[in-house]
Amino acid sequence: MPWNPIQDLPESWQDLANTELPPLARVWNEQAERLQQSGEFKKFMEKLRREIAIETGIIERLYSLDRGITRLLIEQGINESLIPHGATDRPVKHVVALIQDQEAAVEGLFDFVGKQRNLSTFYIKQLHQVLTQNQQSTEAIIPSTQEIITIPLIRGNWKQRPKNPIRRDGSVYNYCPPEQVSSEMDRLVALHHQHQDNQVPPEIEAAWLHHRFTQIHPFQDGNGRVARCLASLVFIQAGWFPLVLTRDDRTAYIQASKQADHDDLSGLVNLFSKSQKQAFIRSLGLSEQILSEARRTQVVIDSIAEKLKQNRSHSIQVRCQRVETYAEELVKLASERLQGIMTDIKLSLQGVIDESQVFMIESPPDGSKSHYHRYQIVETAKQVGYFANLRDYHRWLQLVINLESSTTIILLSFHVLGHEYRGLLVCSACAYHKDNGDSGESTINNIQTLTDSLFQFSYADEGDRVLARFETWLEEVILTGLEYWNASL
Repeated sequence: MPWNPIQDLPESWQDLANTELPPLARVWNEQAERLQQSGEFKKFMEKLRREIAIETGIIERLYSLDRGITRLLIEQGINESLIPHGATDRPVKHVVALIQDQEAAVEGLFDFVGKQRNLSTFYIKQLHQVLTQNQQSTEAIIPSTQEIITIPLIRGNWKQRPKNPIRRDGSVYNYCPPEQVSSEMDRLVALHHQHQDNQVPPEIEAAWLHHRFTQIHPFQDGNGRVARCLASLVFIQAGWFPLVLTRDDRTAYIQASKQADHDDLSGLVNLFSKSQKQAFIRSLGLSEQILSEARRTQVVIDSIAEKLKQNRSHSIQVRCQRVETYAEELVKLASERLQGIMTDIKLSLQGVIDESQVFMIESPPDGSKSHYHRYQIVETAKQVGYFANLRDYHRWLQLVINLESSTTIILLSFHVLGHEYRGLLVCSACAYHKDNGDSGESTINNIQTLTDSLFQFSYADEGDRVLARFETWLEEVILTGLEYWNASL
């Protein structure tokens, strides 16, 4: 692919905006304020920064690290003693130094935003220097022989030689020539400032800035790390979360980047939006956990006083009533769609299987069966990574497919996310098998979440948009659920 100067946002950039994020951000901002007042906000953000720091090195293949050890480091801190022999493919001391560099860079982003500084090429060079301070060398290719050699890494300055990698398909990707880097970076920063003035949504600006920076590829190495930091900077300036991409996102990340190379930013915008949505949801749950873990007397007293105050607040009641109205509309929509699927399955099984039952069950609106299916819902929540609160609000629907030898169930559950109900509900979806044992008792097995992204909605949403988003989400869930059933036959 030949090198071309970077392009501004497409004319139709408004169409890329994600409608889910602003309402969710509004709910989070209220929670964040309470968390900051509790004195536990620092602990909460430290865990998030550790995850970003560790996973960035894994995505860049600077090292490998076992998932269990990764979780331990996130919870307890970046410490050599926590990494046993054989848990990584590089010297432990070197891995820890690389992680700490990334952590320092993310910490620096918050400091940058706090001081209300404007992005500049000087700061980008500083960022690169921090990210690579414990990386002594990088790889280069000799053009004539295609031999890979190790060369010293230039930190905090633009590249001096062309870097045009050969892809797996044999094509050559031409990044910006060294002599054009300085002017292109100046243009990148100038366009970014224009976008800020035009209030381009964070998910769009983060994707644009990330991709255009990687197109320039101004540094000898470390461009991916710097690009993700720049995307994080956009989100932090909006009061959102730094960009969290893990090893599980690597394939989608590469594919979205290639898509952006062909003038389509939608893949990156969607990936970054998904990351923010998951961060909001995880953080709402994690913040409750941190608040509950605080044991200092004053914190507990203040928390109780604040909770009593909020529970008596009329505005909270109004918010909950509004989001529950949305929930009832979504339950109705889901019920009609599942009944349609039930009818289609019955028709397809006529004359094929004699003994079959396909039916739908829905929880009554009075809440009398809100405690049903707790085990399945909690297990699904564990898979996704949040606390499912079935106490304050819970509606559920089941599609039951009972054949001669097995029963497959698709379960939708509308409930509260986190320990405290402040006007945010989610819908989870799972499928599982139910088998009858010799003693006549049924057993539940192979519980599987049907989506890695909860459907979330709040009082801050607009009704029509909630319904439109839910219809799309529900179709994906139903398709995955039917595939789960098909795999069991």
